[in-house]
Amino acid sequence: MQLMKKLLVTGAVVASLAVGSMSAQARDLRYAMGFPPGSDSDKAGQEYAATLKKLSGGDLNVKIYPLSLLNFAETSAGLRDGITDIGYLLAPYFPSEYPHFNLLAESSMQLLTMDERVRGKEGMAYVGALTEFVFTKCPECMNEFGKQNQVFTGAAGSSPYYLNCSKPVRNEAELKGKRLRVAGSHWSRWARAMGAQPVTMSSNEALEALKQGVVDCVVVSIPELTNLGLMEAVSDVTVGVPGGIFAGTGISQVNTKVWRSLSKEQRQAMLRAGTVMPAYIPYVYHQREKEVLAMVTKKGGKVHQADPALLQKTREFATQDMKTIVDFFAKTHGVKRGEEMLAQFRPVLEKWVGLVQKVDSREKLADIYWNEIFSKVDVNTYGM
Repeated sequence: MQLMKKLLVTGAVVASLAVGSMSAQARDLRYAMGFPPGSDSDKAGQEYAATLKKLSGGDLNVKIYPLSLLNFAETSAGLRDGITDIGYLLAPYFPSEYPHFNLLAESSMQLLTMDERVRGKEGMAYVGALTEFVFTKCPECMNEFGKQNQVFTGAAGSSPYYLNCSKPVRNEAELKGKRLRVAGSHWSRWARAMGAQPVTMSSNEALEALKQGVVDCVVVSIPELTNLGLMEAVSDVTVGVPGGIFAGTGISQVNTKVWRSLSKEQRQAMLRAGTVMPAYIPYVYHQREKEVLAMVTKKGGKVHQADPALLQKTREFATQDMKTIVDFFAKTHGVKRGEEMLAQFRPVLEKWVGLVQKVDSREKLADIYWNEIFSKVDVNTYGM
């Protein structure tokens, strides 16, 4: 009997050690993003992977798959179905799946109605406000991600969106009848209000559409000219309009099954590393605007300032659209709390405009995101 007890105890110890050994083994995670290799987002992803490996003590190894495992249009379903463990989700591509998140993301033209302190810091402020709001004040957003088998671990945003065209488009008269590739319902409404025709397509298709004359302009941020290879097809850039940023990025969405399989320490490491890309992308995008515009002129293109009348009309549109967007998402996607959400979001955004005023590096921005938002998430219960 004593021998049997000893064998049972020994077996239990061995089994325990085996489980401990398995849990200590390094975990390889796949990260799919629709941007090509060498793009700013790919570079940000590589930094995220290196940071996570360091913070997890080598337990979590992330391999970035830029424009190879999944493209932008495939990411939501691919993440849901476990084709990838982590995904770079562009939520506006999937309006019916993420309506509450998209309502917040597509209200970014309100940046045009804010004071001058936000200029040059639009992306940094909006990312902080959106991430904080989703974590703390938008249970509907969390429910949307949950239904898609995802755990939200932060947002990212660009620098302002402008007109990148194959011909001069500087004023309302030149805008009329032009076909504009847009990436959100707010820019679609702006295009129609200015007499242009919005066209919806994946950014992976934008280059060919511009080269073949399917569209006259692509509405994207300036750094995307190099990130998406659009430079060769763009001859004229008009800055100032339509404004707003692309803020609908779930930057490192994690498959729910994968998230729940991680230890508490690993989930904490993912959240801490999760501040890297939200900081890297808007900071670098803002920094690179002048560099990329100089590349446009060097290759013989032209950079224009938007006509003052067009800029004024765009600001008036942005003010009015904060009311329109509530009705749009209510009628189209059944969002019932839109007006309340935007009313609650505005003071959060104003707070973040103040918080990013003295940011002079992406590392400092990541620290602010951590201290103000991510460190307050309870990894014992979040996403579980």
